[in-house]
Amino acid sequence: MKRPWHALLASAVVAGTTTVPAALAPASAVAADGDITSSILADSDVVLGGNAVVNVPPGTHTYAGVISGQGTLRISGTGTLVLTKDSTFTLPGSQQHQSVSIPGGNHPYVVVSNPDQPAITVEAGATLQYGNGGTTGLVGAFPYNSPGYQQNQDNIRVDGTLNLSLTRLFDLGTISGSGTIVQPRGMWGTLQLCGSSPFSGVFDIGTGANYASTTCAAELPNAGAVVNRGSWIIDTPLNQTVVQRQNFFSREYGNDVNVHSRPGSKVVLTGTYSYSDNTGTTVPALSDSKLNWVTVAHQLNKRGTNIEGADVHWGDGTTHQIFMPGTAETAYVNLHANSQRSRLTFDYNGPVTLGLPIGGGRFHDTLAAPGAGDIVIAGTAGNDVTFAAAQFYDGSTTIQQGATLRLGSGTAGPDGSLYAKGSLDAVSDNGSLIVQNVRTPVTLPAVSGSGSVTQDGTATTTLTAASYTGATTVARGTLAVVGASLSSSSGVALTDGSAVLDLGAASSTTLRKLDVVTGAKVILPGGARSLTVGSQEVEVSGDTLSVGGAVFSIARTGGHLELTAQAAGAQASASASATSAPPGRTGASAPAGSTAAGSPAAHGGQGREVLASVAVALAAAAGIATLVPRRRHGGTDRRRRHGR
Repeated sequence: MKRPWHALLASAVVAGTTTVPAALAPASAVAADGDITSSILADSDVVLGGNAVVNVPPGTHTYAGVISGQGTLRISGTGTLVLTKDSTFTLPGSQQHQSVSIPGGNHPYVVVSNPDQPAITVEAGATLQYGNGGTTGLVGAFPYNSPGYQQNQDNIRVDGTLNLSLTRLFDLGTISGSGTIVQPRGMWGTLQLCGSSPFSGVFDIGTGANYASTTCAAELPNAGAVVNRGSWIIDTPLNQTVVQRQNFFSREYGNDVNVHSRPGSKVVLTGTYSYSDNTGTTVPALSDSKLNWVTVAHQLNKRGTNIEGADVHWGDGTTHQIFMPGTAETAYVNLHANSQRSRLTFDYNGPVTLGLPIGGGRFHDTLAAPGAGDIVIAGTAGNDVTFAAAQFYDGSTTIQQGATLRLGSGTAGPDGSLYAKGSLDAVSDNGSLIVQNVRTPVTLPAVSGSGSVTQDGTATTTLTAASYTGATTVARGTLAVVGASLSSSSGVALTDGSAVLDLGAASSTTLRKLDVVTGAKVILPGGARSLTVGSQEVEVSGDTLSVGGAVFSIARTGGHLELTAQAAGAQASASASATSAPPGRTGASAPAGSTAAGSPAAHGGQGREVLASVAVALAAAAGIATLVPRRRHGGTDRRRRHGR
């Protein structure tokens, strides 16, 4: 069998010179190195035999030929060169040293090591375009038998502009340089990004791109940004972590970042997904961060993310810029369950505000269905997350030790809440849960864990199931307990004169400890005969109640008993101490008017006279007891009553 002409040609390359037997080379093929501009502009096929350069003159020039052989191709000049046929040249064999392995057994994925130097270079000022809206026009060689896609052997350096006008799945190999890679609108072929590429420029994606996949991981440690005008799709191989550190920018209505992952895998996004109003340049930017939070003309800042059964982390514990800044009018987040439920972890080292609901609808219609996933507030030091919108996901909310979750902005800005109508809604609180709604009452799902709960808003918060063991603080407004009790909480502190603990519909009026200040109120059921604090059960009778040195007036209103803390006696004030309020919060990333309020102490928790700290030890220290006759079942029950 005769050897193909290009194989004979390759064997004829000696000491940097190429001899092409005339009988072997097609009439249209030009064997060349050096400047091949004239051959390209003449649409001649070119067989590389060294380092070639095309100096593209101004304007757009369409090339209908094929470049093959072995060598490198450099695109310079100021014009645009459009390739309409696939070219297949590679580096000379002596320069090929990269290795491609496929580990993973039954779940294979591609790993590229020691990548080759670029086979193609696009210099600053020049533009190279792959394709003209069809399926051909790519430069590449594909010898690896890679699963799921074709790993390109030809790596590329882009310091100018690379346009991708192809409607097929394709890979660019390892990408370097600092230029711009552009995919026009309407190109439903997909760029597949695999492996680690040192490219430090900008991706401008008009239709769609795959970042990693089930058969390859991806990393862009240096890339400047992604302008997303279509869909950026992230996936992972089994048991792999894929990290993307770029900021995303929206320039078209309806663009999104869609995230998938396999079991045991996760996706970490450390940048932000922002609107860009800097449309006259390839460098995306936003002139005013508030534009992420208000609707702009044509809704060009409407963007979103769909988490498709994936484990996603926003942040890696080293930043505090939230991934999705905005409101329900400018952004959306959907959690879906495919082969597994979704999970979204907030992992920041400072305060951030989520101003939009997390739902489970399709694209913009995020409230069409509840989200199918769970939320985690990571225990990274300083992680302080505010939900300044009513959430709509049916799943658990976990607050890890050291973390804080706030519901509501605490100001005249937006309120927040957790969905409490689903079968999977629950809060595992091992950190701090602070509710600071100003206008909208909120009912919490069941709260468990070792963390604390603080009511710090003028709108009422209702607990219907509470087994958490941390402290309970009412700094402002009313905390109502309905069909549940606070008997597992380590103690209750009412730190402001406006604070109200409403036990009128509670299943129990037993507390482990109670700290109050003047004016604070405790509401009991109308038929309540006693209040238990620690091991002390104090009968409710007459117009006053004394417990641990604190004096409460008793009023009967609306079928309930209203206990209001009065002035303390010297003995009580000398022995009592206030429970400190949670620390304040500063530096939120949301715009003015949507950041969290200050600490509960700012609303009266400090500088007020503390009336009582009721516990077994305090009662024993007071050494004061009275016997109160109490009838039960026709007899007399003499209980110990601590008071003045």
